Order: sequence, then structure tokens, then C-alpha cells
Amino acid sequence: MSLRKFGRIVARVMETLPEGLLPYLDNVVVDVQEEPDLQTLRGAGLTDEEIEEGESLYGLFDPLALPSDWSADAVDTQDMLHRLLIFKRPLEEDFRGRKLLLEIRKTVIHELAHHFGYSERDLDRFEATPDPFGDGWEEWLGK
Repeated sequence: MSLRKFGRIVARVMETLPEGLLPYLDNVVVDVQEEPDLQTLRGAGLTDEEIEEGESLYGLFDPLALPSDWSADAVDTQDMLHRLLIFKRPLEEDFRGRKLLLEIRKTVIHELAHHFGYSERDLDRFEATPDPFGDGWEEWLGK
């Protein structure tokens, strides 16, 4: 599928989020990219050996990083952007059809959970659930 179509799916997923979350997402930008670059993979903690074996990322929450020379006593990050990246190629390589749509949604929600302070360990149970939603949202995508 084209990157444009993939981006539309991610946008539709964002539209399925509960309205109560929306006020907390004003400073979150969601981007889709074909795949993570080498620097991103290494920054996420993958070793060169893992990368050579084909390990990749489905998504990444890229929180605000303040400059190391920042000297302010207090920082209001409310208006500063955080970025959520969803990577098309790794998802498409590992999933097809309805499973791909489910995994795109799981990835978006997983990465948004990091925005709310959840760790990878916190998300283990969510990741282990084959269909954590069970709400028929895939049908909505077709509308």
C-alpha cells in the first residue's frame, strides 16, 4: 500500500481514540515513515547484530528532548511538541489484511501510552493480547 494510504489508516485510528484523551494530545504530532533509519534503530537500543538480522520498530514515541545546556528552573512543556512515529514497512512485512489493521492500531495506542508515562513493561500484557480491543473498529475503517 502507498505511504499516503497507510497515513490515512493511522489518521482514522487517531479518530477512534476516546474523546477524553484529545485535550492531552494537542502537543503530539503523529508521523508515518516508510521505515526507521539506522540512527533511530540504534537510538532505540537495537544492536548492530539485531539490525543485521532484520529487527526493526513498528513505532516510536519521540518525547521532547531539552538541550543539555538548558538552565531554566522550570519548563512548561505543554506547548512543546512530542512526536509519535509509525513505520509502514516493518508492519507490512510482518502482518497482512485485517491483522495489519489491528497491529497498526495496537502500535499507535502503544506509542501513545508512552506519552502518558507507561513503560514497555507496563505494556507487556497489552502486547500479549491478540485482540485487546474486540470492538469491531476494523469495520469502521471501511466506512
